[in-house]
Amino acid sequence: MYYAAIKRHDVANGPGVRVSLFVSGCEHACPGCFNAEAWNFSYGEKYTQQTEEAILQALTPVYIRGLSLLGGEPLHPRNSAAIAALAARVRKAYPAKDIWCYTGYDFERELLPSCATSSALRALLGNTDILVDGRYIAAQKNLNLRFRGSANQRILLARESLAAGQAILAQRI
Repeated sequence: MYYAAIKRHDVANGPGVRVSLFVSGCEHACPGCFNAEAWNFSYGEKYTQQTEEAILQALTPVYIRGLSLLGGEPLHPRNSAAIAALAARVRKAYPAKDIWCYTGYDFERELLPSCATSSALRALLGNTDILVDGRYIAAQKNLNLRFRGSANQRILLARESLAAGQAILAQRI
């Protein structure tokens, strides 16, 4: 897996000050995507054990609220195993910090069926607090939305949605 960027003090991709990992590789190719350079699976730098250690270290300060996983597409099968491993380590090392994951996949139509065959995806969603799902649709762009770019995208309680087998909207974000 490759990654496009790590932001150690991000305030745009979830509440509070966060560490954000922008993975490389996305096949959605949403017109108007803000991160189109990260569509290429080989863009940026190789994700290594040292990269993971740097992310864990960046999460140490008490003012860091959590980790955000973005892309590219962190839930693409080429990325999900490495992201699942990172999420598990973060959950264990920092149980009070939250994990947000942004995906272009639709929870019910694409992710739930994939969970039947992908243990990495199931594990990742099981360690994720908030899932922002849905492709970016430029015609539905709304700058007044919190933590998402277009009106079709939803902010879901990830673990609860996985357990229920249906999308459960986060009410207070």
